[in-house]
Amino acid sequence: MHWLFYVLIAVSAYALIAGAIYIKKAAYEREKADRIAFPEHEGDSPAGAIWDLFVFYGPILAIKTEKVGFFDQFTRFSGILRVYASFGVIMVGIISVGIAIMLFISVHITLLYQPEPTGIYAPQNIFLIPGLNEYIPSTLAVWCAFVLTIAIHEFGHAILCRVEKIKVRGMGVLVAVIPIGFFVEPDEEELEKVKGLPKIRMFGAGITNNIVIGALCFILMFLLAGMAVPTGGPVLAGVYQNFSAYDAGVPTPSIITGINGIPVATRDDVSALLNATRPGDEIALTVEHDGQPSTYLLTLSAWPQELGPRESGFMGVHYYDGAMVMEQVDQGISPAGFFRFITIPFDMSAGGQALRILAFETPETKLYQEPFPGFWGIVHLLFWCAWININVGIFNAIPMVPLDGGYILKEGLERLFDRRGLGSYALPVTTFISSLMLVMLFSIIAIPYLLKL
Repeated sequence: MHWLFYVLIAVSAYALIAGAIYIKKAAYEREKADRIAFPEHEGDSPAGAIWDLFVFYGPILAIKTEKVGFFDQFTRFSGILRVYASFGVIMVGIISVGIAIMLFISVHITLLYQPEPTGIYAPQNIFLIPGLNEYIPSTLAVWCAFVLTIAIHEFGHAILCRVEKIKVRGMGVLVAVIPIGFFVEPDEEELEKVKGLPKIRMFGAGITNNIVIGALCFILMFLLAGMAVPTGGPVLAGVYQNFSAYDAGVPTPSIITGINGIPVATRDDVSALLNATRPGDEIALTVEHDGQPSTYLLTLSAWPQELGPRESGFMGVHYYDGAMVMEQVDQGISPAGFFRFITIPFDMSAGGQALRILAFETPETKLYQEPFPGFWGIVHLLFWCAWININVGIFNAIPMVPLDGGYILKEGLERLFDRRGLGSYALPVTTFISSLMLVMLFSIIAIPYLLKL
């Protein structure tokens, strides 16, 4: 079914649940008001304090608590955390400039090549929502990474609030069909009193956490994935349509274990036996698929011209090279490996498809010896924790209010202009830059549609 159908089902379910909570909370608020007005009935009140946890911001449901003393524990590390956050401010500044330049380039490329509004340009793929974005699967690993990313971001703000002596009034999670974010509520009056670098450190802490945690997960993911050992034997990755293996229904992925009753252990063993055949010969191919052996009769064909002239018979299969994949994994912790890692969800090249085992529950994961149970689940969790954290951090660094990058820009311009007696110009400049960034973001989404009109 179309993705929009599932969205409508989810929105309807959310509306019913949120509506029921709203009605219950309203009834609880009325009873609480009555108890205040008529204290003689206080003992008759039902146990309903749980409804104090729910708050509505328009259609968005928030589950909120004021028990935030946990963040005070980090004040004992204030010195180290200020150094960490100051380093983050430099990093965020570099990312902000880089992402602004990339937005300019992206708009130019979009105008130049006029792409179709499909694939990465489809509107649902602009949003980082598992299941809605066709490149981000709705799996347990992805949802855990999604929630952890938001918590890591918001906890960064909360911790730096306490380090900079800003009171945290509450924290919670926002729900609009799905959990769309955690939030912390600093005391607005105390926040206004803080100026300059302390305030910038607080705004940049969430981005810093996302980038740092994402990078650590990226390294751990490649180190862990390198422990997988490819299964020995000639592994069939796929079959060519309308050739003998395809016509015989040979399943993939599978491992060739014998030809005409002769055991084989390597691709060289298979090639040696096939070199003695000719097009039109019939062979009995034995393979193991999902642990079950089966034998298929194949009538060999001639080799396709694009694969080179050969006299032997052709089964119409291509092999899976697990050793080559592991070589790419071992080279992952490098600038080139990082770029390949970022593009894995939407990389349709042969190399990108091979590395999808790092992020997706593919049949190829069965072609490796796992060092321990649940191995690939942990690899996938680390991949999505790295991928989502890094992308969320980069997005929030865009110099545009209300993103963190925009607030950092605003505070920086206010301090810069104030020192020169030009404080009144800070807000207009911030507004101009934010509007420019918004126009470019909107253009990347809208241009593919507008150019087709």
